[in-house]
Amino acid sequence: MATLDRRQFGALALAAAASPATAAQAVESEIVRLKLRHTWTTVMSSSEFRDTLHVRLNRDGITGIGEGAPIVRYKESAVTAQAAVNTVKDYLATADLSAYRRVQNEIFRRIPGEWAAKSAIDEAVLDWVGQKRGLPVWAMLGLSRSDAPITTFSIGIDNPETTRQKVKEAEAFPVLKIKVGLDTDEATIEAVRSVTNKPLRLDANEGWKSKEEAVRKIKWLETQNVELIEQPLPAHMIEESRWVRGKVNMPIYADESCLHAADMPKIAGSFDGINIKLDKAGGVLEALNMIQMARSLGMKVMLGCMVSSSVTITAAAHLSPLVDYADLDGNLLVANDPYRGVKVDKGRLVLPDKPGLGLTRA
Repeated sequence: MATLDRRQFGALALAAAASPATAAQAVESEIVRLKLRHTWTTVMSSSEFRDTLHVRLNRDGITGIGEGAPIVRYKESAVTAQAAVNTVKDYLATADLSAYRRVQNEIFRRIPGEWAAKSAIDEAVLDWVGQKRGLPVWAMLGLSRSDAPITTFSIGIDNPETTRQKVKEAEAFPVLKIKVGLDTDEATIEAVRSVTNKPLRLDANEGWKSKEEAVRKIKWLETQNVELIEQPLPAHMIEESRWVRGKVNMPIYADESCLHAADMPKIAGSFDGINIKLDKAGGVLEALNMIQMARSLGMKVMLGCMVSSSVTITAAAHLSPLVDYADLDGNLLVANDPYRGVKVDKGRLVLPDKPGLGLTRA
């Protein structure tokens, strides 16, 4: 039998490392159905479950975990996210993951759209690198876990009696986030106020269709101990939002009007702050870019989330010491969360001190 010299052996080893079988082992993905504790209703939809994509990156005996929660509004699903991840398996199987910013740039170049898929990959890479270096992601970013803020707990749109019950169940949270945007808004807030006087943050999810309606509702909400309102008008109504901002005292935050860093210059002056979500931005690193740009534009920052498991929520929480407000409760809405990571103590986020994202199986 012929023997191989060192050069031949090395060539074969590289070929094996790049083979589809090895890539399939190095990068695994799974669509996970998350069952909700309550029916989740906003202006946009109502659902009993959410499908997210979990990505596992296996290299050198280390597994990095990431999750993407695709957004139907942007024509993304768990199925399309998985297909996007499959296109970069070979690359991720051999890339220098420690150069994670270069990896992100290449993933962004290779995958058009599919921001939730990009986020899942970004989270998995950072989790892997953090474990490799023995550092939590917050430490890799030069942050302190003691600066993590309070998170709100979200109450979806419902009838008054169910709304009251949900508010009572959220007793441990000092600040609540209430979904509005329908003709029932006043009844919703009155139901909330019948059981608590806690500060509220509201999200209209583009539900109010005219600037005059937005001003009328916001002026009433200013009498209800509401701290801020997210996205009162449809995303494209930037100038109308500027007009509303000039008529009310309550801070107005952009959500659907600002998906990525490139959107931020055009909304400056129309909003007081932005709500950044990993699944819209494309991951932790792009969210970090958005935070820095917001500060340069004099805007405040909320770090929000989609309904997702503790994977995405924990990844976002590692950035939370940098923001003014956190709305990281998507995992708390889920009945079958497969992981444990960030915790909440009397409303305050408690970041893991383990390397990487610090996740453990539930």
